[in-house]
Amino acid sequence: MLRPMSQHRLRSLDRLRGVAMVLMALDHVRVYAGVPAGGPTAGVFFTRWVTHFVAPAFAFFAGTAAFLHGRRLGDRAALARYLVERGLLLLVLELTVIRLFWTFNLDFRHYLLAGVIWMLGWCMVLLAALVWLPTPVMGALGLAVIATHGLLPPEWDSPLGRILHSGGPIALGSDGPTLMVLYSIIPWIGVLMAGYAFGAVMLLEPRRRNRILIAIGGSAVALFLVLRGFDLYGDPRPWRHGQSAMPALLRFLNTAKYPASLSFLLMTLGPLILALPLAERAGGRAAEILSTFGRVPLFYYLIHIPVIHLMAIAVALARQGHVEPWLFANHPMMNPPPPAGYPWPLALLYAVYALVVAMLYYPCRWFAGVKASHRESFLRYL
Repeated sequence: MLRPMSQHRLRSLDRLRGVAMVLMALDHVRVYAGVPAGGPTAGVFFTRWVTHFVAPAFAFFAGTAAFLHGRRLGDRAALARYLVERGLLLLVLELTVIRLFWTFNLDFRHYLLAGVIWMLGWCMVLLAALVWLPTPVMGALGLAVIATHGLLPPEWDSPLGRILHSGGPIALGSDGPTLMVLYSIIPWIGVLMAGYAFGAVMLLEPRRRNRILIAIGGSAVALFLVLRGFDLYGDPRPWRHGQSAMPALLRFLNTAKYPASLSFLLMTLGPLILALPLAERAGGRAAEILSTFGRVPLFYYLIHIPVIHLMAIAVALARQGHVEPWLFANHPMMNPPPPAGYPWPLALLYAVYALVVAMLYYPCRWFAGVKASHRESFLRYL
């Protein structure tokens, strides 16, 4: 049995989840803007780089939320059942509704996406089998996965290997669809496990908790600077020699995300953990908006993709007088390059992004209220 806790929410977690969700919208507007995922110019590079914090925040705080939810339930069996049910729901949504929202086509015969929601779904199912472990053991195993998965073969050339670690396309039968694995299970299951154990830190008295958060986050950042600075270990992309003609700073920050390297995770999780004490003290309208987004992460995810997709169609009509068929291709992977002259300037990308985030606030605020008043209904899975 777990000792139940109060229903009090940790505002810092909601606010940082909200930050991650707002940044996620930027990356997904970029997809339909036809702007590349990074590039030699600082503007394009940082438009993509700043969104690297999103997946680590989702995965790590999903583990923390699982720990806190287990404390509220007071029963590991009930927590395991909840994680399996929610994980399976995420898998179904990824392969059906979310895939349709990304593409606005019904070409299920040729394309399925195993994206971040797929990864979170499988990791929740796996976490359900691990919640019986003592919390320190869970944390130690999670950190071990994060630290050592880079020793696995970079190309694990089998369907199972691609699902577990290397990612890439998997043909589902001779006449079946291609499953494009963007987010592999390893190392993300390690991130959820570490996040689960981190939940115990979040229950400490605030002053002590903040000291520990600064120590953990600062140590992660320092380790990143040492490992990455000297190209010692933790990333398949050395920056000191070769890689590209990008400036040194961009090469230094250009760590591997698919699969997420140790350097990538230290670079992103360290600052996120350091930001928690600041997020807890933040106030004002901006903090309220971020908290609203952070309380309804799956609802936000489900509505933000079709909103962005429809906005891209509207922009195409305004700019070109017609809708490019490219907007109905198999996004965000396996889509062809955008047509000549289509990619948006960064100013337009950011203007549309700001409008999208503003449009998403009111439905999220409404749903947060509905969810809060129906805690025991199906809505708790959203």
